[in-house]
Amino acid sequence: MAYRRLLLPLTGTAAGEAALATSLMVARIWNAHVHCLHVRVDARDVAPLAGEGLSGAMIEEMMAATERESGERANRVRALFERFTEHAGGVTLAMSAETALKTDGPTLSFASIAGREEDVVAQQSRLYDMAVVPHPEAGEDISSSDALHAVLFDSGRPVLIAPREVPATIGTRVCIAWNGSAESAAAVAASLPWLHRAQAVRVLYADEYQRRGPTVDGILSYLRWHEIEAEKVLFKPITKEVGAGLLGAARDFGADLLCMGAYSHSRLRQLILGGVTRHVLENADIPVLMCR
Repeated sequence: MAYRRLLLPLTGTAAGEAALATSLMVARIWNAHVHCLHVRVDARDVAPLAGEGLSGAMIEEMMAATERESGERANRVRALFERFTEHAGGVTLAMSAETALKTDGPTLSFASIAGREEDVVAQQSRLYDMAVVPHPEAGEDISSSDALHAVLFDSGRPVLIAPREVPATIGTRVCIAWNGSAESAAAVAASLPWLHRAQAVRVLYADEYQRRGPTVDGILSYLRWHEIEAEKVLFKPITKEVGAGLLGAARDFGADLLCMGAYSHSRLRQLILGGVTRHVLENADIPVLMCR
């Protein structure tokens, strides 16, 4: 098993550029294809938000302005992609599986389409082995990020959250955050290709993190069936923050990849990230592979 096809929702931010470089690192490891997708705002979605009391001419003007701004942003993102591919080296542009599979090395493609980003990204991700997403911007309220929620909880695929800065390595020293839940089990299954090629694997667990389900010894036994040797390490929350303790333990190990489940609960019909998931998303400085 390997990752052959990756989806990168591409933005024009610095975090987006780091995610592009991170996704290419992954593609070089697995000889994979990265499809960079930019979702433009559909001007037709603006009309229902305009509210009552606006004339048809005013709504048309708002839609035209949205179309211009969306087009300009798409042009900037496309230029970013083209600059990156020009300087990356050893990368081939491929728009079809036939072309990519004939290429010895990673391949890239780019597309820009109009729509609601959260819907398009979640639905398109289902046709890829993994989605790579930029790290949330500093100061961004990740609990209100519809696109991030959609890809984490509605794509059915593992999601790799790229760090804000391009990592030196990825997947050589891997930490698994285990708590016995279905989500953590899905994360382990999705990370098996990484675990097989890793130089060292450590399973992190904590009494405060454990849920109903198999204990850490159970997942160690599972990994042995896959011929993966791992050690277990108990971590403690830092200032009562389980997420901080988890990241601290991964840092102590020198991990360059953390695999964990993504958790949420619904409140007033809005998806709210669990505390550990939120802390890791906001503060991780290494790639994090998440599954729901």
